[in-house]
Amino acid sequence: MNKLTILLVILAAGLALLILNHDSGQTFGIMNDDFGRLVTLGAIAAMIGAGVVQSRRDIGQSLRQFGIWVLITLLLVSGYLYRHDLQSFGNRLAGGLIPGRAAVFTDSEGIQEVVLHKVMNGHFEANVAVNGVSVQMLVDTGASRVALSYEDARTLGLNPETLSFTQSVLTANGEARAAPVTLAEVAIGPIVRKDIKAMVTEEGKLDQSLLGMSFLSTLDFLQMQTDELRLRD
Repeated sequence: MNKLTILLVILAAGLALLILNHDSGQTFGIMNDDFGRLVTLGAIAAMIGAGVVQSRRDIGQSLRQFGIWVLITLLLVSGYLYRHDLQSFGNRLAGGLIPGRAAVFTDSEGIQEVVLHKVMNGHFEANVAVNGVSVQMLVDTGASRVALSYEDARTLGLNPETLSFTQSVLTANGEARAAPVTLAEVAIGPIVRKDIKAMVTEEGKLDQSLLGMSFLSTLDFLQMQTDELRLRD
C-alpha cells in the first residue's frame, strides 16, 4: 500500500465518521472539529511513517524524507495559524493589481472595511453592483448623487430613451441635462444600500458613471489617504 493510498483511506474513514456523527457533534467523545484535526494530523503522521519504513535500509534517505515531511507539516500548520493574515495580504495585493477591485478587511471587532486603491489615472474607481449588475464607477465626493452615464443606464435596463431629462448638471464635458432616477440597490463589497437617489445624464455627456454623495454620505466612515480610500458601513 503506497503513501497516497494510506492518506486517502485515513481521510475517507475520518470523513465518513464525521458525516455519521454530524448531528451529535461528537465522534468517539471528541468534538467533531477536534476530531477532524486529529484525522488530518494522523494522515500526515501515517505518510511520514510509511516513508520512513519504505526507506529503512537507507538511514540518510530516511532522514531526508523525515525532514521534508516535517517541513511540509510546519508549512501547513503555519498556513492555518496565519490564514487570516495571508487572506488580508492576498486581498491587498489583488486590490493593488486589479483596478477597481474592492479589498475587504475585518478588524478584531468583526467590523468590515472596504479599501480601494488609486488607479493609474490618479483617481479611485470601484466595481459597484447596481441592481445586481456590475458597473465601473469613479468615486466622486463632489457629485451630489450617483450619476450614471447614458450607456451604463441602458446596460442596467433603465431605458434612458423614456426618461425625462429635466435637471441641469455640470459635467467634465460641460453643461448637460440629467434625468432623476431611484436605484433599488447599490453595493460595493459588503456595503449595501437600498433606494439610492441617482441621475442619468444625456448621451455622450458623461464618460464614466460616478459614485456620488447620495451613496457615500450613508457611510459611517470614509477616509482618503495617499493611495487608499477606506469605506466603512
